[in-house]
Amino acid sequence: MNNSSTQQSALRSLPRNVWVVTVTSFLTDVSSEMVLNLLPLFLANVLGVKTNVIGLIEGVAETTSSLLKVFSGYWSDRLGKRKSLTVLGYALSSASKPFLFFTTTWPGVLVVRFMDRVGKGIRTAPRDALIADSIDEHHRGLAFGLHRAGDTAGAVLGLVIALLAVTLTQSQAVSLSRDTFQTIVLISIVPAVLAVVVLALGAREVPITARHEAPTLSLRGLDRRFKTFLIIVVIFTLGNSADAFLILRAQERGLSVTGVLGMLITFNVVYALVSGPAGALSDRLGRRRLILFGWGARGLVYLGFALAQTGWQVWLLYAAYGLYYGTVEGTAKALVADLIPTERRGTAYGVYNAVIGLAALPASLLAGVLWQGIGDWGGFGPAAPFLAGAILALTAMLLFRLWMPTTEPMAQS
Repeated sequence: MNNSSTQQSALRSLPRNVWVVTVTSFLTDVSSEMVLNLLPLFLANVLGVKTNVIGLIEGVAETTSSLLKVFSGYWSDRLGKRKSLTVLGYALSSASKPFLFFTTTWPGVLVVRFMDRVGKGIRTAPRDALIADSIDEHHRGLAFGLHRAGDTAGAVLGLVIALLAVTLTQSQAVSLSRDTFQTIVLISIVPAVLAVVVLALGAREVPITARHEAPTLSLRGLDRRFKTFLIIVVIFTLGNSADAFLILRAQERGLSVTGVLGMLITFNVVYALVSGPAGALSDRLGRRRLILFGWGARGLVYLGFALAQTGWQVWLLYAAYGLYYGTVEGTAKALVADLIPTERRGTAYGVYNAVIGLAALPASLLAGVLWQGIGDWGGFGPAAPFLAGAILALTAMLLFRLWMPTTEPMAQS
């Protein structure tokens, strides 16, 4: 049997929960991406908000989400249930979106973003644990890869819908209008509600039968390789600034707003196409090789962003950036499941996601300082944050190679 037939057979054998969660993430990203990618423009063009306030809104939202991921994962371990918290998180995010239709001030936007990220913080770790609990170790990479592919395919569709809405309602306008934004918010409600319905009716709880003692909110007793991986991930993420800087780099190199939207769609298409096959490949070749390859690719792409001279070069590099995401995102989550026993996975995923989220804040601050400086110091220019990101990615790659000689799954109790 060839590799294509083998992968098709593996896809057909994936359990119900994997498909249900994938469809849920697809619909959620259709809803979220069409709104969140235009939210900064709504704040700046319609509400007249300055960039420092926009940064405050995003910082509060993402930090809230990151901290909640730890506690929601821990509580899913304590309760021995993943589905209820996952449904709650998706429902809260979906319920917050309609309020963007009515808001006329930036504090109102902050409240909506806060509630949306509370929902994300509640659902992420239990959802990842639900996927891991539903699949055996031999197809874990494929399951997480498929989930990332579905999630990102939803982002593509959401961006396309946003682009069509903008084209049909204000094709010649330079700035986003309130009416266009409100129209997109109304459209986004439909897939958001469908996502919650699909998850609530379709997912099945997976009993946790291997528990020997009540889990604690602590890293004590967890596999040493998991703790080492967290340290390396922090180093890597410190060079992984917010993608807003990549969009700014594209504009700075000459891409129009339409070109930027096209670039984002291209990135998500590559991400979606790569995720599933990369996850399946990690099941056969091992997680370590795929992560090393992906981090190396990220380092080279960031080096390219630093050296790019034109907008089309940034576009091509952003497409290659999707190769990194597609290769690493699902594979890394499968690796966490390999290293953690079933009864502690919720806590582990919470810590893992929180580490990435919290490290992203200083990463973006560092990028901004390197680019534009602070106070009277003018910084090193637009290329600087990407050179720093390339160096940190290659450093993390080297440490991962030296400190984690094996990532074989631990024996499950």
